[in-house]
Amino acid sequence: MKLIKTTLVLSALIISACKTTQKTTDIEIVASSKNQWTGIAVSNENRIFVNFPKWSDNVPIRVAEIIDGKAVPYPNKSWNSPQNKQSFKAVQSVVIDKKNRLWILETSNPQFKGVQAGGPILYNFDLKTNKLTKAYSFPSSSYKANSYFNDVRVDTEREVAYMTDSGDGAIIVLDLKNGQSKRLLDNHKSTESEIDYLICDGIKWENSVHSDGIGLSPDRKYLYYVALTGHTLYRVPTESLINDSKNIEAYVEKVATIPATDGILFDSKGTLYLGGLEDNSINMLKNGRVEKLIKDPTIRWADSFAMDKDGNLYTTTSQIHLPEDKRQEYQILKLNP
Repeated sequence: MKLIKTTLVLSALIISACKTTQKTTDIEIVASSKNQWTGIAVSNENRIFVNFPKWSDNVPIRVAEIIDGKAVPYPNKSWNSPQNKQSFKAVQSVVIDKKNRLWILETSNPQFKGVQAGGPILYNFDLKTNKLTKAYSFPSSSYKANSYFNDVRVDTEREVAYMTDSGDGAIIVLDLKNGQSKRLLDNHKSTESEIDYLICDGIKWENSVHSDGIGLSPDRKYLYYVALTGHTLYRVPTESLINDSKNIEAYVEKVATIPATDGILFDSKGTLYLGGLEDNSINMLKNGRVEKLIKDPTIRWADSFAMDKDGNLYTTTSQIHLPEDKRQEYQILKLNP
């Protein structure tokens, strides 16, 4: 997701996360950090992972696991040292699939200055060993100079990964078996930003961000997606993405008008969870209707969502709309829908 510059003056530790039992209404604050995070993932063992996007010069950790209340570099410090050849450079999201595999999406576009040589990478880590299992690179036909691969969902039955490009609107489809990928709906109206600003909690946030939030329906038949600066939720059959991509535009459907949201996430019953960037809320799409789950000043830009095996919903607050002098610590929030 595109953003303002971030220049935080921090202590030597720079990143710190702390557990707390504090609760605000139905929200539990699980962890806090002085650095801005976006993605979140929760494993079957309730291990929590986050990523810190490279949106400023002050991002000492790219991917972390929350251990004993602290953000610990994952899988180690070496991977989080960008001067190393094999390391994270500009990670935007972390996701755990139904096989309990951790996926880390590397944009290779630090500070939105353009995609670096080698292009985006999708990493797969084995949580039993914390070792890299596979790194998927993309041909130049799958991305553009200003691409920003934003979020990912994995169909564990077909072994296909779907990604949004929020820098230059498109959907990327990656066959995990053979490593081949294709760029679809490039510059189609469904993947393009609809507006050039949002009014979030009374603050005008001027930006234009394309396809961002992405969700795979529980039956894996549809891929849902939405531009960050927009209010239209779309979907497209996954069968057409895989097997009939030449006619893909004909299969795109408008699902609903929704609150502006960053990430989106399906639960196993088909409820789609959405942010509510404009009014500090979290919403649900159930049976075609949008319902407000909770509205609270603690929810300062619900960025990404994850769900544990018990059905608890987690989100990161990234406070993107707020001027830096108005921001508080970034938080991981947990609630039970």
